[in-house]
Amino acid sequence: MSSCSENFVVKDFLRTLSHAPGIYQMLDAQDEILYVGKARDLKKRVSTYFQGRSLGPRTRQMMDAVARVEVTVTASEAEALLLENTLIKQHHPRYNILLRDDKSYPYLYASTHQTYPGLSFYRGRRRRQGRTFGPYAGVGPVRDTMSVLQKLFRIRQCSDSFFQNRSRPCLQYQIKRCTAPCVGYITPEDYRADVELTLRFLEGRNEEVLEDLTRRMDDAAARLEYEEAGEWRDRVQSLQAIQQHYRTGVGSRHFDVLAAVCEGGWHCVEVGSIRDGASHGHRRYFPEGLDSEVDGSELLPASLGQVYVDRTAPPEILWGHPVRDQALLEECLSARAPGRVRLQPRLRGRRRAQMELAIRNAQQAIATQMQSRAGMGARLAAMGEALLLDSMPMRIECFDISHTRGEAPVASCVVFGAEGPMPQEYRRFNITGIEPGDDYAAMRVALTRRYTRVQKGEYPAPDVLFVDGGPGQWHVARAALDALEVRNVVLAAVAKGEGRKPGLETVYADTLEGPLRLPKQSVALHLIQQIRDEAHRFAIIGHRKRRARRQTESPLEEIPGVGAKRRQALLRYFGGWQGVRDATAHELARAPGVGAVLAQDIYDYLHEGVA
Repeated sequence: MSSCSENFVVKDFLRTLSHAPGIYQMLDAQDEILYVGKARDLKKRVSTYFQGRSLGPRTRQMMDAVARVEVTVTASEAEALLLENTLIKQHHPRYNILLRDDKSYPYLYASTHQTYPGLSFYRGRRRRQGRTFGPYAGVGPVRDTMSVLQKLFRIRQCSDSFFQNRSRPCLQYQIKRCTAPCVGYITPEDYRADVELTLRFLEGRNEEVLEDLTRRMDDAAARLEYEEAGEWRDRVQSLQAIQQHYRTGVGSRHFDVLAAVCEGGWHCVEVGSIRDGASHGHRRYFPEGLDSEVDGSELLPASLGQVYVDRTAPPEILWGHPVRDQALLEECLSARAPGRVRLQPRLRGRRRAQMELAIRNAQQAIATQMQSRAGMGARLAAMGEALLLDSMPMRIECFDISHTRGEAPVASCVVFGAEGPMPQEYRRFNITGIEPGDDYAAMRVALTRRYTRVQKGEYPAPDVLFVDGGPGQWHVARAALDALEVRNVVLAAVAKGEGRKPGLETVYADTLEGPLRLPKQSVALHLIQQIRDEAHRFAIIGHRKRRARRQTESPLEEIPGVGAKRRQALLRYFGGWQGVRDATAHELARAPGVGAVLAQDIYDYLHEGVA
């Protein structure tokens, strides 16, 4: 292997390998991990890469770039498989099969440690007080579940800060989606009973919940409380309707359905989740790093570990192909699950129908992706022609600035590629140290920060860079790029037309001799509008979040020596922020925990620059 480093001698390296199980990492001259693999026998498996026999073209290409190999011995092959998937998820090696999905799984969180628990959408590690339910396959099923729970059990779904600062019920109480615990319209005991019903529903004990609701309806009717009985009857009917709507006909078991489809050089892995016989949605992956001849029987085992590396596997996983190393895969999945996990390749009846449905969904997803890719390619080609580029642009970035009268300015950077938007590449920049409302300065700061990192190789350079604005923004952006010596990036500005009407935009670019007005029906214009609007949307969201944080922050937080307890003591003593601001240094010194020296510091800080 001619490209190996001088210090890496293949024969000596292979001689040191043991026959133990473990993982191996292929690295290039820059110590970038190219590939991670696991082996039952490290010596036998790694040796095959250096024998030059029956290596595919992709593997040969990888071996030409390999400079050294690192191995890690593990106690078992199952442990090696776990470590392999963890490293793939962490490093995204170029030559591994990668499931292109960067989002964590969503959960439903119940703050059961509180007097009046709430329900909320949650992503992240499950290290919070209370209980989490899930994971769900997508955001949609979580939202649907929360809506159902709100109608059936009327548990609050507001934030804690909103809940703690209510003086009268909100709209959710008026439309019978909440029992207004914020203002004491329900006792903690009655509310806790509703919470218990909610938790049982989320645990899948629907029949118990139905019996409890029916009993409450009968009790109310026996007391001649017919209005209350009618409300419980409505809930019973709603729960029955929900059960009927989501029932899949597969009993009350928990399982996932995994299907892999490979068509036309495209690959898709479909993961459907069934809990208590009801569909919890599906999740779809389009793996990267595959040869076109890979089929589903190879793709599924390679994808399985990545699907469940940060998610607990259910007791059963329906499998659409014969399972190689079934016992090993089951051992690996069971190690991270509360019980035994089984892979089921032989399916009949309703379960076979679920698998066929998953396969159809994956086929439809591939067809949609192929159509979208073809459409995006045509739009990119049209943009290249409109901007007089030598070739079709494959990476486009766009910047926009958002603020409110100069307050809390935020710059956005959105990225589009051959497949459309690339949200995982989006970035925001909080702008500070400029005159309020100076969009030119804000643009200069954002571009300087972004393209300093591009020049360092931290991000790839785009083919085309758009800025939202006219010739002024274009000249500022050009000066910023020139100062950083950014080359081979076409700079373009998109100016809004008269009345800001879509279709009247003017484009200014390096490659054009003058302003460009594209026809309203131009697909190139439509793509430019989409990119510009996406940058605008992303900037506005960032600005609103930053402005909201500022509005909830207290100026007292910035004063040295004033911690959380002293802030609370000051606000409580003076009845709020306005009282603190209007107090003299002598009055401030009377507050608990505030002496004369600190009181003077607080007063000086709050009145600095005030005549």
